[in-house]
Amino acid sequence: MKGLVLSGGKGTRLRPLTFTSAKQLLPVANTPVLFRVIAAIRDAGISEIGVVIGDTGEEIKAAAGDGSRWGVRLTYIPQPAPLGLAHAVKISRDYLGDERFVMFLGDNVIQGGIHTLIRQFAESNYNSQVVLTEVADPRQYGVAVLDERGHIVRLIEKPKEPPSNLALVGIYMFDKHIFEAVESIKPSWRNELEITDAIQWLVNHGYTVFPYVHKGWWVDTGKAVDMLEANSLVLSELTPSIEGLVDAESVVDSRVTVSAGAQIINSVVRGPTIIGENTRIVNSYVGPFTSIYHHCLIENAEIERCIVLENCRISDPPARIQDSLIGRNVTVTRSSHKPRAYKLTLGDYSHLELH
Repeated sequence: MKGLVLSGGKGTRLRPLTFTSAKQLLPVANTPVLFRVIAAIRDAGISEIGVVIGDTGEEIKAAAGDGSRWGVRLTYIPQPAPLGLAHAVKISRDYLGDERFVMFLGDNVIQGGIHTLIRQFAESNYNSQVVLTEVADPRQYGVAVLDERGHIVRLIEKPKEPPSNLALVGIYMFDKHIFEAVESIKPSWRNELEITDAIQWLVNHGYTVFPYVHKGWWVDTGKAVDMLEANSLVLSELTPSIEGLVDAESVVDSRVTVSAGAQIINSVVRGPTIIGENTRIVNSYVGPFTSIYHHCLIENAEIERCIVLENCRISDPPARIQDSLIGRNVTVTRSSHKPRAYKLTLGDYSHLELH
């Protein structure tokens, strides 16, 4: 089998962060989401992975390279415009050939990996296998309707009135018949070739599409609130370690990861939390479910349930910062005005004075 990772798209729901960076490279628990996807496919025993890229392709290629750090080989497939998931499959035909493959959206985070799914599909005679999960608001997703036997009857993309709460997770397995499907469907009202239409074509033409209902957690990291939720979930699964320096005046609990070169000085850090390489935490409180990336300085500050990207400086803010996603190279400092509470989503290279 081969893997196909979709890493195009503009990430409009994560702006301003994605004005200057690919959304798939935003980190969860200090690991870019795309890297987690590649590792999950690798762990399922697949070493040949195609990566569909768009406007941020050069940044994706620079970050992921040839795949050797994961022991895989990456092949980049340019998509000239974001014309739908089925279009991404269509343009990948030459790379995939007639092999079975797994397609994984590059901004999804799922509990438990996909090795069980891959083994199940590889040992079956299914033409396709799709992953579903129950969601609170299915209107944002492709939705599946199952019959009393658990077979897929109908698939609908982002319905205004969802007929079920089973959403397509963004992990799909196909054999070569999917190429006949993507060649047969027409663009939707969004002018995109919808993968739901392609799968529906398989169902209508008698091919076997098996619905796998995932019971663990799953997060589409398309919005800041989703990034924070994914970060919290992944942090809870980390095996903590202390590789950096924690001085005698600091209190760091057993659920904290301190990366190499990091320093915790006269501070309290409560987990699950990760402190990145060469980051300094000085005279500060870092609360649970916080990820601070590499080469940051947190000084005389309180921060909780946040994602802080690399090269940030947060010094003397007048109030605790929480539930915030802070981009690269951001500076947050105290102003002379009386403070109130703040909730922040800051773009790269921002400079913020808190009042």
